[in-house]
Amino acid sequence: MKALIWPEHKERVELFEKAADSMKTQPPKLIEGDGVTLLSKVAQDIPHGTAICIFHTHVANQLQRDAKYALVENIQTLGKTRDVFHLYNNMWDENLHLDFFINGEERNEALAETEGHGRWFRWLK
Repeated sequence: MKALIWPEHKERVELFEKAADSMKTQPPKLIEGDGVTLLSKVAQDIPHGTAICIFHTHVANQLQRDAKYALVENIQTLGKTRDVFHLYNNMWDENLHLDFFINGEERNEALAETEGHGRWFRWLK
């Protein structure tokens, strides 16, 4: 992953290394496969009464248009029966968005303008 950071972005390398060090004491659970199609299955393992949080930046812009719509549909389906928070940018535009479902009710907010590599953001409200 470090190789994905542009060499001249020295601050990003520093932040990445700090984050990578924290994973030594709190390793994430990695699941191999297509996250769009696996989302529903993974959500089944999250206890009911627990909010589901989906976070990504600069990943969904790599997805084909159909996969983006499939991701949104899967999140909407989950949101009918679970509380879900989807925080992301670089999917439809460069803004930071929060789509969330509480008690089956959907809300969508654009929160901030962002620099494509996360160096800065500017709150919209």
